[in-house]
Amino acid sequence: MGYTFASKHPAARVYVENARISTKNAAIVCAVIRRKPLNRVLRLLTDLEAERRSLGGKYYSNAVREIKMLIESCAKNAEFLNLESERLMVHASAHQGSSLHRRRRKSAFGSLMKTTNIEIMLMESGKLPKSVKGQKDKKKGAEKGEKKQEKTAKPGEKTNERKMEKETKHEPIAPAPAAKEEKI
Repeated sequence: MGYTFASKHPAARVYVENARISTKNAAIVCAVIRRKPLNRVLRLLTDLEAERRSLGGKYYSNAVREIKMLIESCAKNAEFLNLESERLMVHASAHQGSSLHRRRRKSAFGSLMKTTNIEIMLMESGKLPKSVKGQKDKKKGAEKGEKKQEKTAKPGEKTNERKMEKETKHEPIAPAPAAKEEKI
C-alpha cells in the first residue's frame, strides 16, 4: 500500500503494515499528534509512555510505544534528508490492516488478530516557530545594519573610507627633490 498523499513541502516518511496494535487506539493517538511540531509530539508521547499524562484517562501504551518508535525513525530520515528539525510538523494516520487469523486453537478457533497500517510523515512547514523566527530576524537585522554602515554614513559622521579619501585629496603633494649634478 502506498502513502495517503504526496506532500507539497519536503518531507520524510515512514510506513508500517500490519502492526500488532489496535486500530482504534492508534487512530486516537494519531488524531492527537497530527499537525503538531515534532518536539511537542515527542514530549507528549514520552509523557504518555511514562504515564505522566493521559488522553481521556487512558494511556494507550502499545499504540504510543509503536508510534513513538516510528516517529523517531522518521526523524532520522528527516535528518538524513537535511530537513530543519525546528520546522517539522507531524502528519500521522492509522488504518485497518489485513485480516490475519490466529493459528488453530480450540478456544480461539477462527478469531482475528488486531492489525493496523500506520503512516507517519514529517513535513517542513512554511512558518517558523516564534523563538527561531526572532533569532533569525535579529541576525538578518544585524547583517543589514553592518552593510548599511559600510555603504552610507550619517551626515555628521565619516566612515574610514571617506576619511582616507579626504586625507588623500587635500594633502599637498610635494615635488620630489631633484638630484643635483656635480661638476667635475
